[in-house]
Amino acid sequence: MAKKYSLDHQVLYYEGDVTNQMTIAMLLNVVVLTSEAQNRNLGIDHNVLGEQGLGWVVTSYSMKVNRMPRVDELITVTTRGTSYNRFFAFREFWVVDADGQELVKIDSIWVLMDEVKRKITTISPEVVSQYESEAVKKVPRLPRPTAPEAVIAEKNYQIRYNDIDFNGHVNNSRYLEWIVDTLPMTFLEQHNPRTIDIRFENEVVYGQTVQGTVELLGDDSQSISRHEIKFDDTIAALAEITWQKATLTEDK
Repeated sequence: MAKKYSLDHQVLYYEGDVTNQMTIAMLLNVVVLTSEAQNRNLGIDHNVLGEQGLGWVVTSYSMKVNRMPRVDELITVTTRGTSYNRFFAFREFWVVDADGQELVKIDSIWVLMDEVKRKITTISPEVVSQYESEAVKKVPRLPRPTAPEAVIAEKNYQIRYNDIDFNGHVNNSRYLEWIVDTLPMTFLEQHNPRTIDIRFENEVVYGQTVQGTVELLGDDSQSISRHEIKFDDTIAALAEITWQKATLTEDK
């Protein structure tokens, strides 16, 4: 059985939006913080891997949301590296409230990157042995988002110095910020996410300008937004989010 690791976190005011709920991007930051804390606890954090010229990179997330955490709320994030094969590793996350009620469940796929060649490399049993992950032929497949067709909005974003994290990649949370930002503020104030699927296709680098586009389907009570982040004619990321009209309970 794969080792689990938990991290407590109190949602800070700057991690919330105008509805007093934690943003998707900030939740993702805490999720990644938890996985890195486990890596450090096991003695195989990014500094250790970096000495070997390696680094973990996430390729996709699939999230199921019962409700988003609220500002000032104490949450616990638990993770485990569940399984792996030669090229992919499957990691799970659970976000629960102070009463142990599950708020968010996240599945993710990771690859091991050769930081010099900037190419995916094989995952050796030695690298993942501390997680006690199961060696499998195939890791679970996550949903593949569909690119938007009837685009209702598009915005451009330039990659800034502060968008780059310690491993030289654009921080995953930035993509979520760009994706959500393409939707109207009135829509975001009145709807909450229920499922979030995002797939990272190609790396973007400092100085590039990316374009975010969005398509919105469904009605006011339940909607689907389809998103694409691209540079030139190259897809950087695809995402699909299902939204539900906010209830009075969730608004509190």
